[in-house]
Amino acid sequence: MKTLGVLQLPEMFRCVGELFAEKKEELCEMDAKMGDGDLGLTMSKGYTALPDLLKDNAEDGDVGKTLAKGGMKMSSVVPSTMGTLMSSGIMAGGKALKGLAEINAASMVLFLNAFAEGIANRGKCQRGQRTILDSVGAAADRASAYLKEHPDADLNEIMDAAVKGAEEGVEATRDMKPVFGKAAVHANVAAGVPDQGAVAGLYLMKGMRNYICG
Repeated sequence: MKTLGVLQLPEMFRCVGELFAEKKEELCEMDAKMGDGDLGLTMSKGYTALPDLLKDNAEDGDVGKTLAKGGMKMSSVVPSTMGTLMSSGIMAGGKALKGLAEINAASMVLFLNAFAEGIANRGKCQRGQRTILDSVGAAADRASAYLKEHPDADLNEIMDAAVKGAEEGVEATRDMKPVFGKAAVHANVAAGVPDQGAVAGLYLMKGMRNYICG
């Protein structure tokens, strides 16, 4: 796939929502050991709602504005901490693409980097603190590096690189100590176990790739 237009955005995130619906129980079980146990519900509810929010707030010929508006509406659907981080990431990614009629390989890299930055800014977190940022940030890094080495890359290749980066980010969290929320209280349980938020970030990348790569 070479490009994504406004009308394709809901379908891409529909694939994301379907994957999170499939992985809901897995994520809830992981989260129950370190957090509130509702991670799967949050991700499933938020990304299942996002396609219709994008349709209802579509800006003709502007993928950036459409994403930003959809992300803003998403925040009221899932007002939890993770829901707020996800909506902030979508909004930041949309702002980075404002004025663009379509998403190509280069603008997807912009989106991924802005998405990660939006999460970091909203959550006041950094890499290495065992959060979703460790996977989505690594995904953005991998995608950026791939585009730099392959300027003619298409969206399929960019998302393959993003998923690979996210997988590496998830693995890296096994050796990280949690510093936020209930997970920090149960830090001893986290040793050798991947962070559930980072796993959710990986599923986000995989869901996007499912649509783009068909």
